[in-house]
Amino acid sequence: MDIAVPKEIKAEEKRVAITPAGVAALVAHGHRVFVERGAGEGSGLGDTRYEAAGAAICADADETWARGQLVLKVKEPVGPEIGRLRPDLVLFTYLHLAASEELTRRMLDSGVTGFAYETVQLDDGSLPLLAPMSEVAGRLSVQVGAWCLQHQNGGRGVLLSGASGVRPGKVVILGAGIAGTSACQVAVGIGADVSILDVNPTRLRYVHDILGGHVTTVMSNRANVEEEALEADLVIGSVLIPGARAPKLLSRQVVAGMRKGAALVDISIDQGGTAETSRPTTHDDPIYVEEGVVHYCVTNMPGMVPHTSTHALTNVTLGYALQLADLGTDGALEASAPLRRALNVRAGRIVHSAVAEAFPALALRKS
Repeated sequence: MDIAVPKEIKAEEKRVAITPAGVAALVAHGHRVFVERGAGEGSGLGDTRYEAAGAAICADADETWARGQLVLKVKEPVGPEIGRLRPDLVLFTYLHLAASEELTRRMLDSGVTGFAYETVQLDDGSLPLLAPMSEVAGRLSVQVGAWCLQHQNGGRGVLLSGASGVRPGKVVILGAGIAGTSACQVAVGIGADVSILDVNPTRLRYVHDILGGHVTTVMSNRANVEEEALEADLVIGSVLIPGARAPKLLSRQVVAGMRKGAALVDISIDQGGTAETSRPTTHDDPIYVEEGVVHYCVTNMPGMVPHTSTHALTNVTLGYALQLADLGTDGALEASAPLRRALNVRAGRIVHSAVAEAFPALALRKS
């Protein structure tokens, strides 16, 4: 199979879908790999390394997309990439379709077959292709949250770790999945006063145990979320429902009631966000102040550390990419339950239930 790896064009996105080692594995299986010139530079991976691994370097995006039967990407198609989608193309990337009706419609119109990294799901319910990026985003969330709290950024001027004789800042984490747990570990590690909320008592017990009790675990319900948020210096939203829009746990009224200059880092923004006041931002313009709260809502947070993120991503995506390339779409769907769950759109139809629930009118369309 011919596999194409274009350069990411989303704002400040420096990751690339595969490392040279991943290319070598695909070539060893008899596939041809076409990499757009400069695709890996942001991750410290030059063209010569891809050529040494057996890839052909394409001059531009048009050539790269045209060469591929299977296109491997990091983020959802944007701008001119949408016009390059076609019925005979298989796209494997993070899609987050439930957060964008426009992108869903355009993908349906193109007839492309779209597999989403974030909906590859194992039988135990885990999301192996989302896990490493969730871990990275969770760890970064405390770092960027501390930056948001700096006075020059509109924040309260609170140091999360506190100081001798001064209380530490209060961090509230909504969701105890991989991102939330990773954020919790970092926040506890720097000495913040940390509360984490989730609807699953087993997850809360796990977080409590791994941190030796140095965290307050709280069952997530409307009253508890509001109470914790109103007392927080930093709120981190990390709630995920696979393939679906994130629930709006923080109303505008609650955000308005938060401490003036508090910070909200919404990791869930790529699925619509956990606050009514959240809207997507980019790395080059990451924050805005609304209702007196500094919001950080960058949709591709792991893109801040592309070298680490690219290697972590390839570690988990390569096996599934090999299945798609070796077996073809139909063969891979028959052989792999996780890939069946990852299929979002095909031949002009929505085939993932969570996306269909997000856009019922589009789900009723005929191909």
